[in-house]
Amino acid sequence: MQGVRRSLPQLLAEARRWFDEGLLAALEAAGAVPVSPTQVQLFAVLDDGGTTVSELARRMGVTRQTVHQAVHGLVAAGLLEQAADPASARQRLIRRTREGERAHDRAVAVLADLEGQLAGRIGQEKADTLRTALEAPWGRPPCPDAG
Repeated sequence: MQGVRRSLPQLLAEARRWFDEGLLAALEAAGAVPVSPTQVQLFAVLDDGGTTVSELARRMGVTRQTVHQAVHGLVAAGLLEQAADPASARQRLIRRTREGERAHDRAVAVLADLEGQLAGRIGQEKADTLRTALEAPWGRPPCPDAG
């Protein structure tokens, strides 16, 4: 694949994997409850007060079934719980337990360390520029012309 310019989506996916793998390895080394990359992503998009399965699926870009599977594993591990949604009698909120909060705080610290390691490898200025570019509003994805 040498000589082929990789697309920006490919590069972003590779960068995401770098962070995911670093996070999972650090958590495993610390003796944390094993989690999958999907479960890590779920934790990243979960609101502090809880989030519905439908909203989690939308944020993650996966099916409700995928979210249900990830949630059930995290509930069984004692990291998440389900609670009544005061806004809807038909829905439940998924939220962190106390142990889930501790796991989340550990993950945030590990990710901050990984960002520091990245800055050490590529330079602080490039890391800051990357963050600035990714934080800039991109707007809605373009729609193909109808005609």
